[in-house]
Amino acid sequence: MRGPLVNKLSLIFGPRPPLNCILLCLVSVCVLIVLLSPFSSTTFDSVTSYAKPDVYTNYRKLKEQARNDYLELKSISLGANLIKDIGLCGKERENYVPCYNVSANLLAGLKDGEEFDRHCELSQEHQNCLVRPPKEYKIPLTWPAGRDVIWSGNVKLTKDQFLSSGSMTKRLMLLEENQIAFHSEDGMIVDGVKDYSHLIADMIGLGSDTEFLQAGVRSVLDIGCGFGSFGAHLLSLRLMALCVAPYEPSGSQVQLALERGLPAVIGNFISKQLPFPSLSYDMVHCAQCGIIWDSKDGLFLIEIDRLLKPGGYFVLTSPTTQQQDGTTSTKKGITSSSLEGFTKKLCWPLLAQQEETFIWQKTADSQCYTSSQDEIPVCKGNDMQMYYQPLARCISGTTSHRWVPIHSKSDDLNSTELEIHGLHPDDFFEDSNFWKLALRNYWSLLSPLIFSDHPKRPGDDDPLPPYNMVRNVMDMNAHYGGLSAALMEARKAVWVMNVVPLGARNTLPLIHDRGFAGVLHNWCEPFPTYPRTYDLLHANGLLSHIASQKCSMFELLLEMDRILRPEGWIILSDTLGTIEKARTLAAQIRWEARVIDLQNGSDQRLLVCQKPFVRK
Repeated sequence: MRGPLVNKLSLIFGPRPPLNCILLCLVSVCVLIVLLSPFSSTTFDSVTSYAKPDVYTNYRKLKEQARNDYLELKSISLGANLIKDIGLCGKERENYVPCYNVSANLLAGLKDGEEFDRHCELSQEHQNCLVRPPKEYKIPLTWPAGRDVIWSGNVKLTKDQFLSSGSMTKRLMLLEENQIAFHSEDGMIVDGVKDYSHLIADMIGLGSDTEFLQAGVRSVLDIGCGFGSFGAHLLSLRLMALCVAPYEPSGSQVQLALERGLPAVIGNFISKQLPFPSLSYDMVHCAQCGIIWDSKDGLFLIEIDRLLKPGGYFVLTSPTTQQQDGTTSTKKGITSSSLEGFTKKLCWPLLAQQEETFIWQKTADSQCYTSSQDEIPVCKGNDMQMYYQPLARCISGTTSHRWVPIHSKSDDLNSTELEIHGLHPDDFFEDSNFWKLALRNYWSLLSPLIFSDHPKRPGDDDPLPPYNMVRNVMDMNAHYGGLSAALMEARKAVWVMNVVPLGARNTLPLIHDRGFAGVLHNWCEPFPTYPRTYDLLHANGLLSHIASQKCSMFELLLEMDRILRPEGWIILSDTLGTIEKARTLAAQIRWEARVIDLQNGSDQRLLVCQKPFVRK
């Protein structure tokens, strides 16, 4: 299909013009005009006089426009080789999450709950289309208002699902005509989230939940988080609380938590290990999460032991009933005596029990696992790069140099801890400074765009400024977690999902030891989240990495479009040739894209894109 510029040239030169020659001449003339003009020379000299500018202030200038024009003309010259713009998926895919196809899993013979697990190898649903937002979708409110009020049209939740939810949910959540409102932490909820958090702190011997950090509790894995209110409270205490819950076609805990701006990811306790390394969390929490902990010969508890750091806590809250023999059992049939048998093998003493809440503490003595007569065997080999491996009946992490009790860890990694991860302190310091500078540059690029006047969104009234927000951030190739640390130090109101690509150096243990959220992921596959759940995607060197893994850049960008909300942002950093290819693909996905020259003499370029609000 010929563009308007080609049609104009046809009228001048006839039906068969020498198109490539003409385009080449046009490109040459444009470049010469820009380079020879006095204004251009002054502008470029002022930029290139600094080897490492603190702020990219000239990215909209004439030189960049010349490069964009050149790339556009180059794309036109490709003619038939240019792929057509990507169309929109059908309405049935508005909340589509790949790799969770129960029907296909059943046909493949999976059963006993495995049909609900993640199986990308069985998904043959590749469609080159853009997942559209629902008709009622609206841009989320800015943080922190968006934590307490969300648009009901942005999540798939029916009134019946709300009415069938627990009493705690009804106390915390109000379903209105087009909004879902959550109670703020004003202390007015009787027996609510604040009181529950204080109860847990009291049970582990603390005076208040504000002392969690002093007790070594920085990261919490919240299993089956409901609608995220407990995690929201922990975040207000400066803890990193990550929600993990199964895929749900509607009424999803993960989708609703992410819509509130809270960390969450899809994950199941069925047959596979979660994509975290051993010794990752200071506390694992389950409140009516629906898991039968004494089933499968305690495999789920062994997985919790794998994830917990030495001295970490397992908090279990579940409705109980009194038995004739004096023991308590939950409505799911778990008895305290049956759990006691498993926890004893795991070297977990019962720290405290109050009514429906039990707290066990993982031992800090790695020798405990081999000293008991009825011990569970210790795992063999390296267990740091676990990527959806089958659940294993063995104890992990006991021989790791990372076996350090949580109360002995410092707030910042010291030189000894860095050396455990194979890092020299000077290299770590240099990496930290690099990301502080990069963050200032990124923010200088995005701030005038995020907070500037913006066209009215389709179908909406004129909204009040600011028109955009950035809350949920994903670093798709996180390295040491430097971007996350820089955002935290700059006190930006964001959280970061740090993703370590499969096949790259596994720095995920380091990221978790820094107290950040992170997962291991194969970017040749879709990410386990719902559509429209992130505001900003960042990837440094990822495009080159997936090329080395023989994966499709086009499919990766389509996946990025799926998980990015309308009007969300993408920042890609890579080599010039890779960025040029990505820019061509970005245009087909309808992103507004601009290439930024870092002006440091390197081959590195930035591609800054924004996803439009497309609705049909």
